[in-house]
Amino acid sequence: MNIFSTVQQLLNKAEEVFLLKKEDEIYARNQILSLLSIENYIPEQAGSDREIPDLLEDLTEYACEKRIIGDYLDAREIFASKIMDVMIPLPSAVNESFYRKYTQDPADATDYFYELSKNSNYIQMNRISKNIVFQTESEYGNLDITINLSKPEKDPKQIAMERQAKQPETKYPKCLLCIENEGYAGRIGHPARSSHRMIRVNVPRETWYLQYSPYVYYNEHCILLCEEHRDMKISKATFERLLSFVEQFPHYFIGSNADLPIVGGSILTHDHYQGGRYEFAMAKAQEEFPCRWDRFPELDLSIVKWPMSVLRLKSRNASILADAADMILAFWKDYSDPELGILAMSDGSLHNTITPIARKRNGLFELDLVLRNNRSNDEHPLGIFHPHADVHHIKKENIGLIEVMGLAVLPARLEKELKEIESYLAGNPDAAVASYHLDWAKELKMRYGNDLNKNNVSDIVKKETGLKFLRVLQHAGVFKRDSEGKDGFLRFIDSLKMI
Repeated sequence: MNIFSTVQQLLNKAEEVFLLKKEDEIYARNQILSLLSIENYIPEQAGSDREIPDLLEDLTEYACEKRIIGDYLDAREIFASKIMDVMIPLPSAVNESFYRKYTQDPADATDYFYELSKNSNYIQMNRISKNIVFQTESEYGNLDITINLSKPEKDPKQIAMERQAKQPETKYPKCLLCIENEGYAGRIGHPARSSHRMIRVNVPRETWYLQYSPYVYYNEHCILLCEEHRDMKISKATFERLLSFVEQFPHYFIGSNADLPIVGGSILTHDHYQGGRYEFAMAKAQEEFPCRWDRFPELDLSIVKWPMSVLRLKSRNASILADAADMILAFWKDYSDPELGILAMSDGSLHNTITPIARKRNGLFELDLVLRNNRSNDEHPLGIFHPHADVHHIKKENIGLIEVMGLAVLPARLEKELKEIESYLAGNPDAAVASYHLDWAKELKMRYGNDLNKNNVSDIVKKETGLKFLRVLQHAGVFKRDSEGKDGFLRFIDSLKMI
């Protein structure tokens, strides 16, 4: 590798994708040379169509070979992020460009920021492209399935470094979502964020920060996070913020994880929402049992045909939606239906909450309110309305916002494990099917019988994996889709309308 040629190729590519201006090239080059501990520079021809991630990998490999950095994951990530930071505008300049474009069209602004986040390698598209993605047809629409292969595996050296690392007395930043991550170099066990930028967004009474997820699971997967490090909380203010956001960015949806363990997301200690430019199956799902709510005559209320229990509220008036959603939240928090296993409280713990999703469609504001309950018992110790034991071999983790809307994010282990099941179904007696998949694999072999062959087993396994995810969503629904559950849901609505 010619190091000078590689540096020049990176600078050229950064200019090509509008990260770097020509007049800043010498400055950026010198900063990169300094990071590489190179004092001299020999101009080189740099005609190449290689992409930024590949060029970064070469420069990082050079730094490892010259012992400028340690050869382990975090050191590599920190170094690569520092190189990219040299070529990215400061946060104030990024915000200025964003809002200048916003005055023309909000979609132009987010297009600009999304492209910057990808081109800066903050969103690592080369890793994300490794994910296995497919859809499964169901009576509720096409469910999205992703086997997540984008997060790099830690090598033994990285694991050893994490064990040896001393934990600071005061953690900074406090979590992965704190605003102090913007420009933070990173450390062992905390990701590199030198090239990270955020957009300041005004929501009612506060400033929040918009960023993209570094591991986007769908188009323009964004995160809106609170300036203050505080716990997740679903309240009227939540609904107001969500609706304010979609008013400002009507081409995006946005939603919040629930605020209780089991039914919440992976980070409950920092208030945040997730959104993007994608229409999930739940958003496309049919509406059932439309009804009038006399208290809110300007609002349409219906049940969504979905395996989980969803109320859809629509109105031209965002304020009315927030008021109605707040009333539903308060009513649901105290609501019990023992015949259906729904208890608002047990042993002093509250169990009911809501996963809300907002969008603007056809001139109307919409709020989907997904009713959640986190109670557990001896039969279902991880949660009654949580994936049950018969689907744990596919999905055991919490059902958060993304899954609620119809996208399964499945563990990387399934890449190899599903291939072994395919081999078993195709008749290979030596297929090494994991023990926790074996009953499922045998059931599939019995069900499909002579129809199985090496040409169709892959499609069959994908389909059946998707249907397992459908079962996951059915388990998480508090009012099931059978006659008893539908009657129970209508009882809830009738009781709600009486207050």
